[in-house]
Amino acid sequence: MRVLLPLLAWLVTLLACLSPGQVRADEGMWTFDNFPAAAVKRQYGADIPPAWLDHARRSTVRLSNCTGAFVSSEGLLLTNQHCIETCLAGLSSKDHSVLELGFAAPNRRAEQSCPDQRADVLIDSENVAPAIDKAVAGLADAAALAARKRTETALEEACERSSARSRSGPLHCEVVELYDGAQYFLYKYKRYEDLRVVFAPEADIAAFGGDPDNFQFPRWSLDFAILRAYEHGKPADTPEHLRIDFAGPSDGELVLVPGHPGSTARLRTRAELEFERDVVLPFTLLRTAELRGRVVQFGSVNPDNERLIRAPLSILENAIKVRRKQLDALHDDALLQDKARGEDQLRAAARLSGGDPWQEIQAAVARERTLYYEYTFFEGGAAFGSTLLHDARLLVRGADERAKPNIARLREFTDASLPEIQRELYAHVPVYAQLEVLSLSSSLERMREWLGPDQPVVHGLLAQESPDALATRLVAETKLDDAELRKQLWLGRKPAIDTSTDPMIEFARSVDGPSRSIRRRFEDEVEAPLAAASRRIAAARFAVYGTNEYPDANFTLRLNYGKVAGWQESGVAIAPYTELRQAFERATGYVPFKIPDSWMKVRAQLDMHTPFCLSTDNDIVGGNSGSPLIDAGGRLVGLVFDGNINSIAGHYRFDPANNRTIALHPAIMREALDKVYDLKWLLQELGAT
Repeated sequence: MRVLLPLLAWLVTLLACLSPGQVRADEGMWTFDNFPAAAVKRQYGADIPPAWLDHARRSTVRLSNCTGAFVSSEGLLLTNQHCIETCLAGLSSKDHSVLELGFAAPNRRAEQSCPDQRADVLIDSENVAPAIDKAVAGLADAAALAARKRTETALEEACERSSARSRSGPLHCEVVELYDGAQYFLYKYKRYEDLRVVFAPEADIAAFGGDPDNFQFPRWSLDFAILRAYEHGKPADTPEHLRIDFAGPSDGELVLVPGHPGSTARLRTRAELEFERDVVLPFTLLRTAELRGRVVQFGSVNPDNERLIRAPLSILENAIKVRRKQLDALHDDALLQDKARGEDQLRAAARLSGGDPWQEIQAAVARERTLYYEYTFFEGGAAFGSTLLHDARLLVRGADERAKPNIARLREFTDASLPEIQRELYAHVPVYAQLEVLSLSSSLERMREWLGPDQPVVHGLLAQESPDALATRLVAETKLDDAELRKQLWLGRKPAIDTSTDPMIEFARSVDGPSRSIRRRFEDEVEAPLAAASRRIAAARFAVYGTNEYPDANFTLRLNYGKVAGWQESGVAIAPYTELRQAFERATGYVPFKIPDSWMKVRAQLDMHTPFCLSTDNDIVGGNSGSPLIDAGGRLVGLVFDGNINSIAGHYRFDPANNRTIALHPAIMREALDKVYDLKWLLQELGAT
């Protein structure tokens, strides 16, 4: 332990009491190797020993977009219905929507493949910060950024090559940055490639309440689904799994949430948050709201159109609600004042030598303002709002990148990333031409509006055709809606892409050069100086606070603790539980408050006092969807699927008085599987009988 000068030691102690980095009760997205078990013991009197942590870690999985948990020894995996919507869409046809009608396998033989999904279990991690530090030492910002990315690729490549020769089998390896670069770890995952859907309820009950109830509580959404992991054509052997306690937790009881929160911005500087407030969020909200208007208009034409827009409209409405509340949070002067105060305190404690990294970030953000729109439209794809065009861009860029040595490729096209791209390209997912034209035309219009008709790329794309005419032609003439063709082009690599005359491929080739150009400028002029300055701040913060703080979320495994709790909303006490009877009282017979016929037919047999949903004060964000709610005994007592409206501001800071997690109660899952869907074979495997 270092010996501090008396004055500095006093200042560090003071900062631990005053700083926004101080951890409050129930706050934090902790890595498993740094979970504050002692704090949990002090606050709740519960022991969370290493064996508990290991069991929870090995039972929790990362899906392509969410979290899940193993709940049987034979690969059963519990997650949210909304996490497998793409899978359900892939099982659908224009005449039969599995997403709307649900899916219930009568036995294991009837379980259906979800080719777009995979499940990763974190097996081990290794500190690779010394290798990263050595690679970037003494380099200028842009060179350091490039060297770091090459080193990350090399570490991942070596890890996967080594694991392929081991007895335990191949692993998927990822370098993970924590604390804005103060730490780097190599995470090693066991990956399950073969996932099959076992059960998913109808959309009307899974998303009961729709957008009006989204991010609200009380709640009655049966948002759960069950998958099964397979290995070598057989159900996976998963001895590490969570036993479900269908009685659920009591009010005030300690509950823990392992999962993969997507992203937070709690460690970002004030300059970065102001840029998000002034540029990123207003820009995103305008584009999303305009597209939503067009989608709603399209859906109002006839019932078939209305059915087609349900899923995309839900995504758009969710995005608007999230971004609007994030913008509200950044317009709260107290948040940015706290951020400035924390930066001043850290400056004083760290006594940084050389330039001021906060000023360096401010300069980089000023440069970002000049590049942001072109970067977002071209490299970010905001100008190309089409599933088919997205696939075309993957094919075009993938062909070029795979022709290079692995270490020289863009990070998203390294060998470690290719299986995910292939899964996406090979998936048989229905594509609806009218929606493709609508979204592509809208994005092209916004590109011209924001960048101007004389911007060189815009002029080149739209000199001869209107956005609507170009979108209509591309969608009508492309053949990329055929998954087999996408597969052939991917396997054919660069020769196949270079000789393709598919109009979507030709379009993607035409924009790839300008997209790469703006990406290079953005990386050199914005990302590199931001990364360098952030690392200096991170090092200072880490020297002062160490691991008493938790790192920002980045879709890696974390653990949070809290308790079952309601809250006060506008002076009204919100109870932490809802019951099934209230769903029937709320039902109108019309979407989004429609209860499916399968439930109406057995209404008299249902226990109307069955707990439905519950709220807790756990600290979660997007990516935690599908996370298990676990009690101190290691039993699953709920399934996280949302947060309340106050939790959206948790992207920037945690408010223990108002931030709430919303979870499905296990009792309603048992009631549904037993009395509505008659899946007693499944309940038996889940230990409910």
